[in-house]
Amino acid sequence: MATLNHTGVSHTVFHLLGIPGLEDQHMWISIPFFISYVVALLGNSLLIFIILTKSSLHEPMYLFLCMLAGADIVLSTCTVPQALAIFWFHAGEISLNCCIIQLFFIHSTFISESGILLVMAFDRYIAICYPLRYTTILTHALIRKIGVSIFLRSYGTIFPIIFLLKRLTFCRSNILPHTGYEHIGLAKFSCDDIRVNIWYGFFVLMSTLVLDLMLIFVSYMLILCAVFCMPSRDARHKALNTCGSHVCIIILFYGPGIFTTLTQRFGRHIPPHVHILLANVCIVAPPMLNPIIYGIKTKQIWDQVTHILFPKEI
Repeated sequence: MATLNHTGVSHTVFHLLGIPGLEDQHMWISIPFFISYVVALLGNSLLIFIILTKSSLHEPMYLFLCMLAGADIVLSTCTVPQALAIFWFHAGEISLNCCIIQLFFIHSTFISESGILLVMAFDRYIAICYPLRYTTILTHALIRKIGVSIFLRSYGTIFPIIFLLKRLTFCRSNILPHTGYEHIGLAKFSCDDIRVNIWYGFFVLMSTLVLDLMLIFVSYMLILCAVFCMPSRDARHKALNTCGSHVCIIILFYGPGIFTTLTQRFGRHIPPHVHILLANVCIVAPPMLNPIIYGIKTKQIWDQVTHILFPKEI
């Protein structure tokens, strides 16, 4: 359970409590978690299947959406089953190594999703501002390179965190009042100096999520400038309509995270279980709602979904 070194006892096994203060409600809380996970798995798997099997959807926008759906499945699978195990079976015990592996995939997948949202904004910029050169700029070869770059960036920036955590001595407590792990939250249980962890975590945040959000904002400013220069009202409406789904997903992805950060910074009197629930919403909501948003607002995908789920009788 613990090892002894020159600084004292270092825990190698941790216990997740779920949502402290709401233990008697865990069974009820598990219901939306379970539903969201099933919807995320089915919705994103269906989305990937439709895009990969329909040659008419092998366009840049849909290929990027396919990447996003894959990342959503990984993100959900890394978090929700662990929470359900705590809610249903009180199985919150996990080794430090497993904890770090889980943390690595959660953080890297989150950064991957942010990168995918950025290239989707770039895709909309090219489609609206350079429509005649759209397919010649965003070739399949370039899309593959972009996809590889996104995942290399996410894994590369999170990989050092493994060593930053492994060097620490966890001698405070091995009881974590949460349903999952995050870098600084785990590092705070160490008796060592964690300033390197804090500064590196800040660097990762600024160089990935914050930078992505700023570039997305710039992309949409350029898109709006191009749209309002269009002479036709119908053309402006059509151009803005193609961005609707992407804007909804951007708000859904970054909005809860920004709100959670503000509540943690300024909401000192907010009960801890509220912070934990908000943190879970950041992880659970986007994978569940992304395929629904694109399925409803994108006619090509909606037509394929209805064809698969409600085939016409011959």
